[in-house]
Amino acid sequence: MTAAYWLVGRRIIEFEQAGEGRDVDKLQTVSEKSPTQTSHLQILDLAKLAACFPLPWSAYVRLLSVRNPGARAFYQTEALRCGWSVRQLDRQIESQFYERIAVSKNKAAMLKTAEFAEPPDLVTPEAAIKDPFVLEFLALKDEYSESDLEDALIQRLADFLLELGDEFAFIGRQRRLRIDDTWFRVDLVFFHRRLRCLIIIDLKAGRFGYADAGQMHLYLNYAREHWMMPGENPPVGLILCAEKGAAEAHYALDNLPNKVLAAEYQTVLPDEQLIADALQRSRQELEDRRRLQGGKEDES
Repeated sequence: MTAAYWLVGRRIIEFEQAGEGRDVDKLQTVSEKSPTQTSHLQILDLAKLAACFPLPWSAYVRLLSVRNPGARAFYQTEALRCGWSVRQLDRQIESQFYERIAVSKNKAAMLKTAEFAEPPDLVTPEAAIKDPFVLEFLALKDEYSESDLEDALIQRLADFLLELGDEFAFIGRQRRLRIDDTWFRVDLVFFHRRLRCLIIIDLKAGRFGYADAGQMHLYLNYAREHWMMPGENPPVGLILCAEKGAAEAHYALDNLPNKVLAAEYQTVLPDEQLIADALQRSRQELEDRRRLQGGKEDES
């Protein structure tokens, strides 16, 4: 189907660009051939082109909406490598997988994770919440406080909602809660429609620390008891930080009674060529691992 559409498009473009006289000549040339010969050439054209379009037609329609050529080539390559369905491809594009992997410190791990995309109907907090976030639209200076970060996010709330994803709805900022004689403030509160739960966000201008997990655990326990509405799922915590250690986050957040995630944010995107080079190295690293594992299995 894609090859046939491409041929139709080529015919239209050639006609529009070459003018009526030249097109008539071409039609006359074609008409001089026997019907069988013309049909045979068309079949050969389609067969050759079909090999150039291994993805479904709907996938190419979605890819054409990606304006960045580098990102479009990346999504096409990964869709073939990972066997993404059109819906999975759409989800990766909507979640800005290319931009997020560009600023990720472990690109190979993200590429490997993408090979095992969640079933379309299964939504988990890990799949719904990005990591890392790309917040270059905030135009923050080199030094800024958590209050500066929060103010910038509120001022550019529409852009932040786009980065979060379509399923997020803004509830409020600086939500107050009192425990014993102490007042606390939650930075940002959102609601996720598909997860059907509150998303409690704690902003950190610096590095994630294990103490942040305890504070978020307190917020979630309170929100579960006082803010959760009937029919909703338990709230999810998101600690949005400038940096995190993978091991510290793992030991601090795993197996908690509440679901708490830590995600990094980046305020500047790296150079486009650096992205392409890093992605190529990460893909090569994955391929080398597969070949090494395959060799070990053959020996055994």
